[in-house]
Amino acid sequence: MEHDVHIFTDGAAKGNPGRGGYGVVMELVGTPHKKEFYEGFRHTTNNRMELLAVIVGLEKLKNPNMKVLIVSDSKYVVDSVLKKWVFGWEKKGFAGKKNPDLWKRFLVVYRKHQVDFKWIKGHNNHPQNERCDELAVMASMQEKLSVDVFYEKEEAKLL
Repeated sequence: MEHDVHIFTDGAAKGNPGRGGYGVVMELVGTPHKKEFYEGFRHTTNNRMELLAVIVGLEKLKNPNMKVLIVSDSKYVVDSVLKKWVFGWEKKGFAGKKNPDLWKRFLVVYRKHQVDFKWIKGHNNHPQNERCDELAVMASMQEKLSVDVFYEKEEAKLL
């Protein structure tokens, strides 16, 4: 499939769980147009940030049914989709699975587009992946951080 847009993503969490953030670089194929997005959270996990980066990238698309390539260094996200695990989890109501709030949100936006995934090794001098990592780490170190409400509520239940 020839893609309309490439979305590069990364997530970070210091302490895991701990302060976290995501970074997204979007490139419109065949043009110089590029956008970057990031956000930091006061208490979250690396996997949540990896998945949230993909969600935010897809949610930023303005037109439906776009041909999208997601490039991520997250085996958790890429394998969950490419190996179709997430669709099985959905059929079982995400029973016993982590991050059901984000997976449900992902599936809504995923189904609006034609999405391919590509896994790449992290910290391997891939320019867009390195930039996403910089954005994610920077976001996690901001003074004002967002609240990952679902995660903090679920974690509080365990205490």
